[in-house]
Amino acid sequence: MSASPFDHPLLSHLVGDAEIAALFTPEAELKEMLAFEAALAEAEAAEGVIPQAASTAIAATLKDFKPDLAALAAGVAKDGLPVPALVKQIKARLSAGEAQHFHFGTTSQDLIDTGLALRLRVVAHVLDERLVGLIERLDGVAGQHGKRELMGRTRMQRARPITIAEKIAHWRAPLARHRERLVELAPRLFLLQFGGAVGNRADLGARGDAVAERLAKALRLHNPIVSRHSERDSVAEFAGWLSLITGSLGKLGADIALMAQNEVGEVKVAGGGGSSAMPEKQNPISAEILVTLARFNAALLSGMHDALVHESERSGAAWTLEMMLLPQMCVTAGAALNHATRLIVAVSFP
Repeated sequence: MSASPFDHPLLSHLVGDAEIAALFTPEAELKEMLAFEAALAEAEAAEGVIPQAASTAIAATLKDFKPDLAALAAGVAKDGLPVPALVKQIKARLSAGEAQHFHFGTTSQDLIDTGLALRLRVVAHVLDERLVGLIERLDGVAGQHGKRELMGRTRMQRARPITIAEKIAHWRAPLARHRERLVELAPRLFLLQFGGAVGNRADLGARGDAVAERLAKALRLHNPIVSRHSERDSVAEFAGWLSLITGSLGKLGADIALMAQNEVGEVKVAGGGGSSAMPEKQNPISAEILVTLARFNAALLSGMHDALVHESERSGAAWTLEMMLLPQMCVTAGAALNHATRLIVAVSFP
């Protein structure tokens, strides 16, 4: 077993999500940080903060820039993040006059947080599309089998009969609410982070807000009135949204695992996992893993709440904790939605 199940060559096929994980590679992160720098130079030139010639040179340099990843790794070990080393590499490719205008008025956290917002926007879109697909699958099963009866159970004991449609409705309704929650959360999450050294854009003087407005428009992000370097509530809220998704899918998985027990036999799951000792068995792997993924995200969520505690205007400790946890939660939610969709396709009612 590797240190991370998401990087394990075997286990990652059970708990991972390659599409979501690709958004958290160094290449994906650097791409968005360079997009930030290019848009910043353009916005500052438009507002007369830096010369247009410098902006043009910066854009040309960034277009073909290939970072030295080994040097960035060494920079992270020294500085705690890659931006100082990245800025040094880029400035080395500019003239002295151009270099003084590169990265002007901004700071490392602006790049990293804005790059994260751009990638989380893609993550949210992918997860939302998967929610739509799963809801449609559930509606299809309800339409085909909904009138049939099942035994309702309360506190793990037989209660009164219910229909399959009623059972599915309780799986479906939270998923629809999660889509509504995302619409509400988006303006608080997909934000430009642009505050400079201590969050007040002081280096830009009176032109700071105008540059921020242009920058947000170029990157298609919401522009907060002030920077939110130490305000992590929206990121924690997104983590909560991810945990709500996996928790709802964990309930679905737990229900199907119980319904698929030999002694109950209310559903069958095609293509279930085999046993090395009992070849006649079919284990409900996708149903079980939904429970695992729900519990995993629930455990990580408490860490995201710990990461809300930033000292003064910026915290390296809390910020690094957030960096360690949030990508795993995104991948977990993606994996859960994939498993849930496959599970619903595989379920039949004998």
